[in-house]
Amino acid sequence: MRYELFYWPEIQGRGEFIRLALEEAGADYVDVARRRGGMDRMMALMNGGREAHPPFAPPFLKAGTLVIAQTANILLYLGARHRLAPTPEAGRLWAHQLQLTVADFLVEIHDTHHPIASSLYYEDQTKEAKRRSEIFCRSRPPKFLGYFDNVIARSRGPFLLGRRLSYPDLSLFQIVEGLRYAFPQMMKRLEKKIPRVVDVHDRVAERPRIAAYLASERRIPFNEMGIFRHYNELDG
Repeated sequence: MRYELFYWPEIQGRGEFIRLALEEAGADYVDVARRRGGMDRMMALMNGGREAHPPFAPPFLKAGTLVIAQTANILLYLGARHRLAPTPEAGRLWAHQLQLTVADFLVEIHDTHHPIASSLYYEDQTKEAKRRSEIFCRSRPPKFLGYFDNVIARSRGPFLLGRRLSYPDLSLFQIVEGLRYAFPQMMKRLEKKIPRVVDVHDRVAERPRIAAYLASERRIPFNEMGIFRHYNELDG
């Protein structure tokens, strides 16, 4: 089956978590909105179209007759079908729980540069963003990444769920990559305290399919339109 991924064509954003899973699985997929006419197709699906369960916003995945929205929900589906999650129910729910924690963290990361409203430009809320980022850098990455580091320790590693890679590991890789881009000075200080998280990042980066993807044109560069944005004044 060829999957169709629908996401904004110019940013990594939440769609990147889906791309990483599809790439690691060696799945056949097309990034629809990056092709001619793809944006029109994506907007038509978002506006209802003929779908019984129309998505609210991208990313969403078309898999045969299914249209699945929400990043964690899509990964729950892919994980079960591409050996990126445990088979027992308890393990699948644990992987899903970790992914939902990643989703919580992403909201906080996004709000460092848009603390007032997503509809406003960064330049319209720079003062508030500086204050938000100062508090964020001091308390939130240490809390979230420290939690993941402890999860890896308890699993006896080297991954979040133990010996085998699962889709939350791919997402943790993306979190580290994104934070290194957005807050390099903060991450330089923090990474010494989260060695297991850094090790997961490095292990994921070395996996053949992921390494090939990262070196390809399919990997959209970080930029100041996505979730992870670098502004010198925010990197405390």
